[in-house]
Amino acid sequence: MEISRTTMKKLLLLIAFAALAFTIFQWIDGVAVALSFLVELLSPFLSGAALAFILNVPMRFLERNLFSWAGKNSKGKERLPKSLVRVLSLLLTFVVVALVVMLLVLVVVPQLTETIAGLSVTIQNAVTKALLWAEDQFSNNPQIVAWLENLTIDWRSIDWESILTSVADFLRNGAGDVLNSTISAAKSMVSVLTSSFIAFVFACYILLQKEKLGLQCRKALFALLPKKAAERIISVCSLSHRVFSSFITGQCVEAVILGTMFFVAMSILKMPYALLVGCLISVTALIPIVGAFIGCGVGAFLILMVSPMQALIFVIMFLILQQVEGNLIYPHVVGSSVGLPSIWVLFAVTIGGSLMGVLGMLLFIPLTSVIYTLFREFVYDRLREKNIRVK
Repeated sequence: MEISRTTMKKLLLLIAFAALAFTIFQWIDGVAVALSFLVELLSPFLSGAALAFILNVPMRFLERNLFSWAGKNSKGKERLPKSLVRVLSLLLTFVVVALVVMLLVLVVVPQLTETIAGLSVTIQNAVTKALLWAEDQFSNNPQIVAWLENLTIDWRSIDWESILTSVADFLRNGAGDVLNSTISAAKSMVSVLTSSFIAFVFACYILLQKEKLGLQCRKALFALLPKKAAERIISVCSLSHRVFSSFITGQCVEAVILGTMFFVAMSILKMPYALLVGCLISVTALIPIVGAFIGCGVGAFLILMVSPMQALIFVIMFLILQQVEGNLIYPHVVGSSVGLPSIWVLFAVTIGGSLMGVLGMLLFIPLTSVIYTLFREFVYDRLREKNIRVK
């Protein structure tokens, strides 16, 4: 029985894969250490790629809308070179992002400082009331007063030498620990600043050369892989880019709309901290599903320090606005761009939050959407091949 060349190739690939899997399993600790080192080494470039992906959304919007006039004129000549349009769009993107961050800082920090100061006064008043209450209770209770009067401390039995030795050892060791901690913090700060600078430069390079980089990646795929496999990878990458971009855009728009709704409603009802709570809910609403409830809890606590009745009204207003947002805004702004049923959105948020926290919540919804779309295409293709219709 002869083995065809294709079958032999598959057998060799299977043997190679089995040998590789066995080797990895045998040296799993070393592989884990090597992967950890590789991820740490590449983290600035991965961070830069993620930053470029996020900044590409507003940059592409500015490039297509603000500089749409810079294309070719009636004579076929470009009014502005594409490279100049790209640089101007990138600079404007940085300006817009910086203005948004500065606006949030200028709005949130003074309000937050005032709120914390108010909370400190409220807590001090509460502590004073508690002390007065305790003093009143003690003075009216002769048993407690008698116990306090009979309470004596034998100062001669205290080993002062041992206490002073312990304090001296603590100060001596503590000084060394403080110095080591300071040096470690300085090293960490320098490392973070260096990584951030590399990530920023790498992001700028990607944004300025994204078409060239995309062409180079496509050439490499077609050169190294079969045509069908390369086309499939490009298709999956295009789907992922489209879903992630739409999700980021929709989530940001939805957060701005929700924060504006709260600011307007709270201003009409003359509630305190309207601007602070509106900005807070806009930021927390970037976290899918649970983010707005986090903002509601913090906002209700802040208003509770001023007026319990207004805090109750705020919670009722939140429930009403949340229904409007969940049934009208989110499905049209975000839901259509993600294309996931609600149960899978909840699944993605739960798993992503368990694995990676808030970042996982943001990443796993579009990632699950891509997997869901690819699996649905696979199922439909298999059903068509088998000529089966499932009702």
